[in-house]
Amino acid sequence: MNVITDYIEYWQDRYDSILAYVLQHITISFVAIVLAVVIIIPLAIYMTKMKNEKVKNAIFSISNILQTIPTIAMLALMIPFLGIGFKPAVAALFLYAVLPLLRNTYSGIKSIDQSIVESAKGMGFSAFQRILIIEMPLAFPYIMSGIRTTSVYIISWAELAAVVGAGGLGDLILAGIGFNDKKMIFTGTILSILIALFLDVVLGRVEKNILKKHKGGSTI
Repeated sequence: MNVITDYIEYWQDRYDSILAYVLQHITISFVAIVLAVVIIIPLAIYMTKMKNEKVKNAIFSISNILQTIPTIAMLALMIPFLGIGFKPAVAALFLYAVLPLLRNTYSGIKSIDQSIVESAKGMGFSAFQRILIIEMPLAFPYIMSGIRTTSVYIISWAELAAVVGAGGLGDLILAGIGFNDKKMIFTGTILSILIALFLDVVLGRVEKNILKKHKGGSTI
């Protein structure tokens, strides 16, 4: 009982600072996710139109290699180019987002029945219109799945952003380790898990709704 009471008191005393850590964590993660969505999804769509298999294989190989680099090592690699703080943390998290988002988007576009695309082409749709009106809506369940996976990964990995001085819940955990304060370590860890779980549930529901619309929708 004393442990629970102490923990409640800790939250009451440190509420403002805990909230600041949470906001930093969410900001770092959100920026990395948005950058990944804006850059990687168009790249994956472009790759589905590429005829040069060597270039495509090279891009996938690089994205696979990036995924295998330990997080601490990735952050360390960013420091000579971007210094310390927010930028290297976002850059490292962005690079980790490449593979799941690239793979899902590419697979989604490739899974589309080409007769549908050809029908749209015969109806006078431009290449851009076919992508925007036909291909992206049909591939959206795959794309959403990639965004969901990527988002959970990034939220989890963002704890290590504290190593390069970017703040976030990792700062709280590192401070807890330094001061041997179990309450700080527990708070940072649990909040990070809760944010990841909450985001996974929200995006999971969005994904299910899109799948229902996708199955119930009509095609050309």
